[in-house]
Amino acid sequence: MSLRAVPFVREMELPVHYKGLSLPCGYRADFVCFEGVIVELKALRALSGVEESQILNYLKATTLERGLLINFGARSLQFKRFIFNNPRTTADDRETSSTDCAD
Repeated sequence: MSLRAVPFVREMELPVHYKGLSLPCGYRADFVCFEGVIVELKALRALSGVEESQILNYLKATTLERGLLINFGARSLQFKRFIFNNPRTTADDRETSSTDCAD
């Protein structure tokens, strides 16, 4: 990703929020790109609801709204994009992240 100048953090610890509280545990995403896109990588024969639930739970428990699930284990590359309108994200956060990604 650095060859394409994609800003990313590998194995980023994501804080978990529940009912307005920040919990002492967290999720570890494979990558967070552009400071707002969770990228989960898999090497499975096929994606199932378990992997989809994982990334949806990451989005629901954090303030991030966009996710990408990529599977390299199938005969051809599989990917799914996820959008979650997170109530914890403010309109200002959305504007900042969309202008950051446009550059």
